[in-house]
Amino acid sequence: MRERPWLRGERRPPQPLADGRRAVKSALRPVTEAVRARRRLAWLNEAGVRIGTTLDLRRTAEELAGFTVPELADGCAVDLLESVLRFQDGDRLESETGTPELRAMAVCEVPGLDLAPDPVGEVSVFTADRLVRKCLTTRKPVLVTRMEPSDFLAVAPSPEAARLMRRAGVHSYLAVPLIARGVLLGLADFVRAGSRSPFTRADLPLVMQLASRAAVYIDNARLYGREHEHVITLQRALLPRSNPSTPGLDVSSSYVPAVDPAAVGGDWFDVVALPSGRTALMVGDVMGRGLAAAATMGRLRTVARTLMGLDIAPERLLARLDLAARDLEEDQVATCLCAVHDPLGGSFRIASAGHPPPLLTGPDGASFLDVPIGAPLGSGVIPYDPIDCPVPERGRLTLYTDGLIRSRGADLGTRMERLRRAVCDGLPGDGTVCEVLTERVGGDRSDDAIVLVAATRPLAPAGEVYARTLPPDGKAAGQARAAVREQLVAWGLQDLVDTTELVVSELVGNALRYGNAPGELRLLRYERLSVEVSDSGPDLPQIQHADVSDESGRGLQLINMLCRRWGSCRTPDGKVVWAEQDLPVRTGQPGPH
Repeated sequence: MRERPWLRGERRPPQPLADGRRAVKSALRPVTEAVRARRRLAWLNEAGVRIGTTLDLRRTAEELAGFTVPELADGCAVDLLESVLRFQDGDRLESETGTPELRAMAVCEVPGLDLAPDPVGEVSVFTADRLVRKCLTTRKPVLVTRMEPSDFLAVAPSPEAARLMRRAGVHSYLAVPLIARGVLLGLADFVRAGSRSPFTRADLPLVMQLASRAAVYIDNARLYGREHEHVITLQRALLPRSNPSTPGLDVSSSYVPAVDPAAVGGDWFDVVALPSGRTALMVGDVMGRGLAAAATMGRLRTVARTLMGLDIAPERLLARLDLAARDLEEDQVATCLCAVHDPLGGSFRIASAGHPPPLLTGPDGASFLDVPIGAPLGSGVIPYDPIDCPVPERGRLTLYTDGLIRSRGADLGTRMERLRRAVCDGLPGDGTVCEVLTERVGGDRSDDAIVLVAATRPLAPAGEVYARTLPPDGKAAGQARAAVREQLVAWGLQDLVDTTELVVSELVGNALRYGNAPGELRLLRYERLSVEVSDSGPDLPQIQHADVSDESGRGLQLINMLCRRWGSCRTPDGKVVWAEQDLPVRTGQPGPH
């Protein structure tokens, strides 16, 4: 046999042409891989731009499906867990614990490819033989490079869908889980059909990277939605759930959050029943957004409600609220408008701290009240100047927050005129008043809004008022007792005559001794019986400790024991001292609230 010298390391004979081609391919392989790597990186970078453009779960799922078709696959479906759609935590369970419930969120197919996937918005059904179930339970991708006839039933949601897949020429399938921060959020599955090359294991790293990025965007939308839900829940929890009984007023209110979850925060309102049938209405807006603004709103509303329970005039209430706002650590400011309705006088006393003016509707239409606009709460600029506004019969006062008139596309004057015309068209008396006005006024709803509407009405037959001027001398007590007895008998409240006579005697006696002289006696029968006596004295009464040997100082103690509650408030001419008693429960009638 002839010896081959190149086996001993000597010069090799000339290589054939095939060896040359292999050498060229071998030399170009690193260049080709680098080009492919750059293309994949550019594709993933483009995914970061086109997916996750909003913090909306459905939109993000649609962007994922739309981005992968037709670049990656001929068809794509995205399903998310029900808990994720409720902005709760995803599934952290291990594979042995079963399959969570999912809902179809997005489907995308190339034109002409009819695959009949689960309808968008419907719950996805994954039986035990479905490949998707394996992907969910193992939290790993499932790849079918070449689909056999038996694989179609394991991929399609129904036998009819399996038949359509075979007819469309689907030949390859890939399902990947959507996992972010260790939490399973859902899955995405892909198919290829026709003459397109099938999925291979070489595609898995690229698809898993895409799924990982998309899962982060979906999880961001979930967390954002959860914060939005928390803010809305806190906001609604801090607002009154129902309005109290309001003599002479029909009050309706509603709250509409902003379209943008980030704009939800500090709007609030309150309705407080005051003595003698008066009602306090308040609306306010904390300048801020999110949980911090909602928490500040809750604290300011609590302070305002407590102060209003002391029967403080609107202008003095705002001054006290300004001090409270300055004491808050968040260093936030707020606007507020307070209106107190007197059913006997038929008027509102209104004061504003930087808040938009209210609308008064009467027989001649609606107009904005010229309320002096004070500085916002927390700015330290006081006092606040009130106005007394008579209300026509069947009139209506509309209070609102600036979210109803704020818009990026129209000036404030135009928006306020739209609101005035919308109020003139009539308003519903239920909890949809804010929605109705928002729709009529239009705009972008860039801020949350509150509307509070108070329509005046006669007190009778639900309640009645009696008023009488008392003489400024010792005859006042006897005349007050006689008037009380006569009026309570006329109202059918004989059971309260003796107690009310004693109460009014003490009130008139205090007015004579400490308040210069009594001014007016007023009785109000509504859900309770209210007795009040006014005088011109500046000092508010207080319960004092009386020793056994003292001959005075027990009047207010008796009133405190005999009545449900009592109190006093300042007026421009002095003060008013009042006391309330529960009405007797008649057979077949509910007791007092």
